[in-house]
Amino acid sequence: MSSSRPPSPRARTAPHKVRIIGGRFKRTPLPVLNLPGLRPTPDRVRETVFNWLHHLWQGDFAGKTVLDAFAGTGALGFEAASRGVKEAILIEADRRAAAGLEAVRTRLGADNVRILVGNAETALAQGTLPRFDLILLDPPFGQGWLERIVPLALRMLTAEGMLYVEAEAPVEAPPGTELLRQDRAGSVHFHLFCLESGTQGAETSDMRNG
Repeated sequence: MSSSRPPSPRARTAPHKVRIIGGRFKRTPLPVLNLPGLRPTPDRVRETVFNWLHHLWQGDFAGKTVLDAFAGTGALGFEAASRGVKEAILIEADRRAAAGLEAVRTRLGADNVRILVGNAETALAQGTLPRFDLILLDPPFGQGWLERIVPLALRMLTAEGMLYVEAEAPVEAPPGTELLRQDRAGSVHFHLFCLESGTQGAETSDMRNG
């Protein structure tokens, strides 16, 4: 995920590297830059999430388009690319982190990965991105990102698209969605939502943290 405010003294120190855990890029290390508040999605969480997706997509990642809106280390986006999605678009606001993502993409020859430098909220609001089968949201905690960006993200999903959300507290299903899966690892609560039947690009109201 992208960087945020400095962690509290009691917060866990981020690792220097994380690794892709499955697919053709399995075991590839991803450097974690020394940026304030950078919080890579833990291996355990990524393994659980991609097990969910493997089950829900019946192991077929081909043809899927994925957005990692707060890329940071790229752990989520490169994990999706490693599993064989058609395209993974990674958005990162910090130019140093984005340069690191480009370096990893080049080293891997990951031609199904596209890196965009900029603000995820702005990128989604512009409406120039394609619709996605999966949008991954793990924004900085405590800065009100979900309330602003979830309605924009839901409008960019395909009819059978899914929305992944990480947060510091349990999150209720946004209006027009259904909760598919939910779990917790330490202080991280993570969720997978889908649009309700017949809802595509739904207009949504506020998202509430539980």
